[in-house]
Amino acid sequence: MQFLINNPFQRKASITAKIKIHSALLFGLSAVLSSSLHASTLTEYTAEYNVLRKGKIHGKATREFIQVADNTYALSYETDVKWMIFTEKRTEQSLFKFENGQTKPLHYSLNREGTRPDKSFKIKFDRENKQLYSKEQDYPLKVEWDESRQDVLSYQNQLRNELKSGKTQFSYPIIDKNGNVRMYNFKVVGEETITLPIGNVKTIKVKRLYDSNKRHAIAWFAPQYDYMLVQMLKGKDGVEQFQIQMTAQTIKQ
Repeated sequence: MQFLINNPFQRKASITAKIKIHSALLFGLSAVLSSSLHASTLTEYTAEYNVLRKGKIHGKATREFIQVADNTYALSYETDVKWMIFTEKRTEQSLFKFENGQTKPLHYSLNREGTRPDKSFKIKFDRENKQLYSKEQDYPLKVEWDESRQDVLSYQNQLRNELKSGKTQFSYPIIDKNGNVRMYNFKVVGEETITLPIGNVKTIKVKRLYDSNKRHAIAWFAPQYDYMLVQMLKGKDGVEQFQIQMTAQTIKQ
């Protein structure tokens, strides 16, 4: 499950007390470590969430954001959901550089298992040769190179940091899990104090803009928690599909 994208009752995920970065995510990291470039340091954090449907808890989710090298970070998202006879465990990870206020993805991976068929997926961003690959270098994608393109996790880091700077509208060209190019558009729709398991939290409310009015997705970010995602809701045809709410968080000072 991802921020404003996936339905956890239709996809897979996994949760662990301590998220580990898979070796696949670190593919090509030796080249990254040799970089002498400098960029703004981002704050590391972990966050835990309940996954709800119609007010009932059906699973847990964990996000972890860590620095793995100079200017290089990893964002991991894991969920474990059970609903009626449906079960789903999913792990997603994105490795990227952050330079001059820009998120530059290097590698994305997805692993899921459960009721539906298991799935494993990877995308490599070969920034030196300006080429995208699926499953490392075995399958070059027939996609025109765009320096601003993001994966389905890395864009969340870019949005969060642009939100910090006061930006109110956001657009990101995305490579999705099928290797397709899509545009994700968002806008700030206001401020709101919400009640969560961690207490009352003042938030900035962000809405995803869809081509169709049948779908809706809203995320709440908390300035007091360094603009972390504290709540998210997704629905279709006026019916709630799922909601996540923060239950705990740790910010590395």
